[in-house]
Formats: sequence, C-alpha cells, structure tokens
Amino acid sequence: MATLRALECLVAVADSGSITEAARLIHSSQPAVSQQIAALERETRTPLLRREPRGVSLTPAGRAAVADARRAIDAAAAAVRSARAAGEAKGGTLRLVCAQSLTVPLLAPVIRAWHRHLPHVAISVREAVTPVGLFDSVDGEKADLWVLSGPVDGGLTASVIAEEEIVLTAPRDHRLAAHRSVELPQLDGEDLVHFAPDNGLSNWLDWSLSAAGLRLKPVLRTSVTAAAPQLAAAGLGIAITPVSAVSAGFPGLVRSFSPRWARQLVAVTPGEPDPLVARFIADLRTRGVRVPRDVRNQLEARDSA
Repeated sequence: MATLRALECLVAVADSGSITEAARLIHSSQPAVSQQIAALERETRTPLLRREPRGVSLTPAGRAAVADARRAIDAAAAAVRSARAAGEAKGGTLRLVCAQSLTVPLLAPVIRAWHRHLPHVAISVREAVTPVGLFDSVDGEKADLWVLSGPVDGGLTASVIAEEEIVLTAPRDHRLAAHRSVELPQLDGEDLVHFAPDNGLSNWLDWSLSAAGLRLKPVLRTSVTAAAPQLAAAGLGIAITPVSAVSAGFPGLVRSFSPRWARQLVAVTPGEPDPLVARFIADLRTRGVRVPRDVRNQLEARDSA
C-alpha cells in the first residue's frame, strides 16, 4: 500500500514541476523523492511522471492519483488535528450515558456551555432508567462517561461529582406543612406516589423504607422521576425523590428530612479519564445540582413546629 510519504512526494512534484524543487518543499533529498515516486509507480504498475528536459510533468495516471493523494494528505492532517484537539480537551467526540433523572438538572447546563464554548466537541447522550441499562452498549459502542448515583461496583473508575438531597414532596395543605423538616417515622402509613419497576428509584426507595421500618401505601406508580412530585402536589399522596426532580414553580410542599438524607452522584469511566472526559467531569463537579430558588427557600426555612 502506498505510504503517506510517497503521496506527499507526488503532490510536491505536481505542484513544483521538479523533483529537485519538490525535495526542497518537503525538506527531503532528491534521491529520496525519486525513490518514493519509483515505489509508488511500482505499486500502481504505471508511470506517474514524464521526465522532460526542464523538469517533470504528470502522466494521465499521475493526474488521477494526485487528486486522491491530496485528499489522503488532508485527511491525515485532519486526523492529527482531531487527536490533538481531543488531547487538549478542545475537540473530538464524547459519548455520555446518564440516569434519566439527571439529564436535565445536571448534564443539560454543562452541555449547553460546551456547545457555546467548545463547538468542535460532538456530544451524544443516552438515557437509562434502570442501573442495568446504564451499562448496556449501543450498537457495540461503549460510552466514554456514565453519570449516575453511587455507589458503583468495582472494575470501573468512579469519582464523586455532587451530593444531592433527598426530599419529601406533598400537597400544600398536608398535615406536615407546619414542619420545616420531617423525620421518617412521621410518614408511617402515608399514601405514597411510588416509582414503576422500570425506574431504578423504585428498588432504592423500597430498600430505604424497609431499612427504616416504614410501611407506606403505594397508590400510584410512575416511570418518570419528575412526575412523582407533581402527582404528590396534586393530592395523590406524598413522594420521596431526589431534589433534582422538583422543578421551579413547584406548586406543592417541599421538605428536608431530619437527619438530612442525601445521595452521591458519580462520574464513571472505564479507566483513567482522558483530558476531554476529565474536563467534562470537572465542569459537572463545578456546577453541581442547582436547586430552583423557590424550592431552596422552602428547604432552607427553619422548623416552625
């Protein structure tokens, strides 16, 4: 197969009309250029240059080869630029897999900033609602970065990017409205807006309530994490969710737990993150999970009970 160096020599000869001048252009020697051209002619099994008294010219086969040679050289240069940009965290591709509940509150603001400031980075996102689905490959392609709640089993590199509070949501007129924080035993026997089995929070919440010795009555199950607080505010029961599920302008009651209940959010990579992935992780950590002001105001008020 023709080497890139041989193609460079052919293009240089085509541009200069002289093997001697071509050698000067590509910082080589005349014999070296002649050898590369001869090797290329053996590969193509046809003459590419016509030797003339005042230099050389391309044969029809030579002219046909030069067009593709230029494209090959440009492609090689582009490959180097792309690799350098990725190594400098300025370009390349980034394949993300994210827990469905974290896409909007955690990933979206960072991706928006990258689209603005790093337009040469192509970002793809795949969402999953179950922990198992997070690590499935897509068309045989593995992700560069997973974003989910911890902890994570061994074999992968995980780093904490944020801590997210778990909160209670309920109708505004709920009996606990006078309290600015809630203890888990106070919820025993309550109607619960639960999560459907295809949502990873379902098993997590069942385990948490069982560990606390609580018996709540599931009255409705939803697959959409952000729907649970809204259904609770509508009077169907209470909901226990990550605070990222509570949107701005939330019409219901939001309360912290006492003691405070939180979960860790982690960034997971197959190995040590490369510069592009490391920069994205750093930006996620810097931004964290932002809580809407009206929701934060409810959570920060002191207990008035």
